[in-house]
Amino acid sequence: MDNTPIANILTSTIGLLSLFTIGFIIAMAIYLYIYVQRHINTEIAEQNAKQDKI
Repeated sequence: MDNTPIANILTSTIGLLSLFTIGFIIAMAIYLYIYVQRHINTEIAEQNAKQDKI
């Protein structure tokens, strides 16, 4: 590979750090989405249980 952007990203230190940062942000976004969805579902289940008691 010559001096292409992909070669620079995959071989340079700054490029690898950038890829790691982008990957970390994507993984954190997925984790937060799943975490929030899980808590929303438990809140909805608790509210439905309270309404069923009434």
